[in-house]
Amino acid sequence: MDRRDIHVPTAGMLPGPPVVLADLLDGLDWKETDVADSAPPADGDADSAADTLLHMYRQEQLVPRYPEVRQLVSRLTGSELIRAGHLLSRVDPEQVLAVHPRVPALTVAVTGHGTLAALVPALTAELARHGLLMRRHLGDFDSYVFDLGEVDSELYAARPDVALCVLDPAVVFDEVPTPWLPEHVEDAAKRKLAVLEGLADRFGNSCDGTLVFNTLPLPRRFAAQLVDHRSRARLGALWREFNARLLTLAEDRPWLVVLDLDPLTACGVAVEDVRLSIYTKAHLSSPLLAEYAREVGHLARHVAGGTKKALVLDLDNTVWGGVLGDDGPDGIEVAGSYRGEAFAAFQRVVKQLASQGVLLAAASKNDVDPVRSVLRGHPNMTLREEDFVRIAAGWGPKHEAIAEVAEALNVGTDAFVFVDDSSYERELVRRALPDVTVVAVGDEPALHIEALLHDGWFDCRQLTREDHRRVSRYRQEARRKDFLEGFASVEEYLSQLEVRVRLAAPTAAEVPRIAQLTLRTNQFNLTTVRMQPAEVGELLAAPDTGVLAVHSGDRFGDNGLVGALFLRREQDRLHIDNFVLSCRVFARGIEQTCLSSVLRHAKDSGAGSVTGTYRRTAKNGKVAGLYTAHGFTEVADDGTTTTFRHDLSHVPAPPPHVRLTESFGESPL
Repeated sequence: MDRRDIHVPTAGMLPGPPVVLADLLDGLDWKETDVADSAPPADGDADSAADTLLHMYRQEQLVPRYPEVRQLVSRLTGSELIRAGHLLSRVDPEQVLAVHPRVPALTVAVTGHGTLAALVPALTAELARHGLLMRRHLGDFDSYVFDLGEVDSELYAARPDVALCVLDPAVVFDEVPTPWLPEHVEDAAKRKLAVLEGLADRFGNSCDGTLVFNTLPLPRRFAAQLVDHRSRARLGALWREFNARLLTLAEDRPWLVVLDLDPLTACGVAVEDVRLSIYTKAHLSSPLLAEYAREVGHLARHVAGGTKKALVLDLDNTVWGGVLGDDGPDGIEVAGSYRGEAFAAFQRVVKQLASQGVLLAAASKNDVDPVRSVLRGHPNMTLREEDFVRIAAGWGPKHEAIAEVAEALNVGTDAFVFVDDSSYERELVRRALPDVTVVAVGDEPALHIEALLHDGWFDCRQLTREDHRRVSRYRQEARRKDFLEGFASVEEYLSQLEVRVRLAAPTAAEVPRIAQLTLRTNQFNLTTVRMQPAEVGELLAAPDTGVLAVHSGDRFGDNGLVGALFLRREQDRLHIDNFVLSCRVFARGIEQTCLSSVLRHAKDSGAGSVTGTYRRTAKNGKVAGLYTAHGFTEVADDGTTTTFRHDLSHVPAPPPHVRLTESFGESPL
């Protein structure tokens, strides 16, 4: 692409004609390699992927072939990824959706203080890497106070799923006098924090999306203007205090996320190019904006319901050094040696992820008994057998092992991340299980950690109590499956499982878990409407809507909060807006019990009918027949969404093996 095709908008910024970015950059010895190239190398031929994208663009094939874009973009890093973003940002999202209506799309609004045109291609590419189509709204230069402060602004009219308010150091330093003292900066920072707090609250009261602030890095050119070290220390302290208070704004505002840029700049990413900051008011460097866009991509994936649940690890030369079958337990490298310490560090990171609800499994070409023996007894091993919910060791292909784990856990393969040092195994998994996210690690074990963490596959808005209990819940599930094998029929198994279901309005503490279920559940999610905690709270507070939390348990223990029904009353009709249920508890009669309870309550409270909606996606096909299987009749279908109706003439009883406790309380529903 010719760099002279790219223009920087200068409205409200510089007089005269638009500034051609290439002219500025040519005069500043700019190189394309200035764009961050810190990402781990991806498998596949990046040059070929870039060429294919360019060919598709020139042949006007990006729209008709858009489903291919994700795999192509996933092979790109650095400047090639940004170039892809420039191409993709020229595609009309509505044209793509007209041809491919099932492509997940998010509306992203961008506002801020400085020039942010360089952020658009980076955001477009990062969302595309995660299979997301970006509808964008780009605010005017330095318009963030108006955009977020006025409810009739174009930003609110766009109804963004994610609104980015990009902050930079000039937000504060533009408001200090010349000359200045640390006290002047402190006063300006306090005023700015008050403004940001008000804007965050206005957004929370006016929009259902997620607002994103960021911390402000402190460039050296400001600190260096203070010639005495005592004043520099004072500036550093008050600047950190400002950022700390900014970060804490999100603690009691569930709709707000504050991205901390310090970890990015600590990795060597330049805060600014002072030339572009002065000439074009682009106060954050292109590499930093690219890294910022990567972090936003992780958040957007979570908002769209794409957070991963399970981490499947190869063992030989991934979790430990060497080959267990050849080297034996005493010959593998794990702690106590130069390379062994790198493998031990990787194991500690994996254990940390597992402690936060990530399901850990192994897929190894080894006999299972030696693997279990090493995990149980090797003195230097950090990961132990009890950290894994499943160990699939054997001599078959890795994709079969992953499919076995997915079936055992009752989790879709799209929720899996697979890490392996073998390019052969990685490519085999990609071809056989394209929904699985494949992470490449190489011969240098010290780089395994960065490869695993680089794309935040397990990032979420907030951990819940259920997250911390998830691993033990899935271990219970393994015992249930062993229990099942002792019965001649599923009916006999269920009769002895002692299933318990409790239906009740969620407590305030359970609201984040309800929201999380809508965000992370894909298979048993009848409409895949994603909700944030604030939106769930609004449904609970409104007079004509309600939410029922589904708790379950059985003879093996408490499963916790596993599902939710979202209900709405319209005169004499009760409508089920959505029904979500964790894949952990499929096929135990829980869904039948919930529907039976809602139907019976509707009839007892005077409703004449109950309607339900099913919006088909690529992942929720297994619940397409749920309503018809429970006495509902199809009444409308627009090609994407089907509406069903139950006339309540015959309400089915719950399955006899389930013990139900229900509490609709004083709900008008």
